Amino acid sequence: MISNNNKIKELIATVTDPEIPVLSIIDMGMVRDIEINGKNILIKITPTYSGCPATDTIAEDIIATLKKAGYIATVKNILSPAWTTDWITEKGRKALEEYGIAAPLEASLDKRALLHGEQIVKCTNCGSTNTKMVSQFGSTACKALFQCNDCHEPFDYFKCLK
Repeated sequence: MISNNNKIKELIATVTDPEIPVLSIIDMGMVRDIEINGKNILIKITPTYSGCPATDTIAEDIIATLKKAGYIATVKNILSPAWTTDWITEKGRKALEEYGIAAPLEASLDKRALLHGEQIVKCTNCGSTNTKMVSQFGSTACKALFQCNDCHEPFDYFKCLK
């Protein structure tokens, strides 16, 4: 038998990041806490950054998903501690790569790639690290645009946030 908490978590795991639809908000590490009081559910989330334009959409999606299952949901934003890319699960990192977005490197490597042009970001198409940054900003502010020097394909890199 699935406990209420597991059932709620399974439902919430169907809510995806609108900017990266292959990632659930669970795999993004955005869900901080789930409080259950009968049919009333309080979901505490930490947005990927405080001004993230997807935060309202995510809250609406959580509420709608739980409402379909017969629950009354409230979503509360928790801004401290701030979200970090360390909270992305391994499943989430793999999903990013399969979707064509290079997963964030650890902070010191991220700086070496973004500030010093070191060829350490792996191409999501061919796996080469013979890559170069084209722009500090990719399709969203949290990504940088890279291009592979071997297969010549462009791809986003999800910047490390700490």
